[in-house]
Amino acid sequence: MEAKLALGALWYVAFLFSTTLHEAAHAWAALRMGDPTAYHGGQVSLNPLPHVRREPFGMVIVPILVFSLSGWMLGWASAPYDPAWADRHPKRAGLMALAGPAANLFLLIVSSVAILVGIGGGWLAPTPGDTLSTLVQAGAPGAGIEAGATFLSILFVLNLILFLFNLLPLPPMDGSGALPLVMSDRLAIAYRQSLRHPGIALAGLLLAWWVFPYLFGPALAILVGILFGLAGGGLG
Repeated sequence: MEAKLALGALWYVAFLFSTTLHEAAHAWAALRMGDPTAYHGGQVSLNPLPHVRREPFGMVIVPILVFSLSGWMLGWASAPYDPAWADRHPKRAGLMALAGPAANLFLLIVSSVAILVGIGGGWLAPTPGDTLSTLVQAGAPGAGIEAGATFLSILFVLNLILFLFNLLPLPPMDGSGALPLVMSDRLAIAYRQSLRHPGIALAGLLLAWWVFPYLFGPALAILVGILFGLAGGGLG
């Protein structure tokens, strides 16, 4: 039980940080491009509290419930924006939508570099672990190194999940919000208005949950292969 609680704590810290950065990136991008709605709501911040207050169910209850059932963690958060601003500037809104996944890509890269440095320094070692929490293991003795190996594994996997899932071009994911970037202004406005139809977001979310496992498994295998190949570690 203590081990599961410790693992859950590491997952939650990674989830809270990754989700907060994702939403703060949305809010910051919107502010830079003329919509201060999220800024006034306190979302242009790496402090998780404003984000938790906005979405306590998705930021606290659901992640804990998912972890208790599956051993990994997922949930959601949101940053407010002005729909009228997005309708007037659909391409700016598209860039704002991409800012969240870009934050997760940044954390994916950071965790990858940290894993490479750890393997190179002998602190970490590749492992063919059978869970999403054991991408790498401690390569040297020490509880801190073991916790660090688990945390980096989680940070890598979680941000790959958040990056890929949010980029799916299905509403309500960010990939759908970014589609106006490749549309004419007239088509982009019509597209955004069509997304307000009742049931569109629910249908898109259900389809995304069905599609995502077919995308995530191969992507994780490819990236882990590249990562360990760069490390020169392999899996023996």
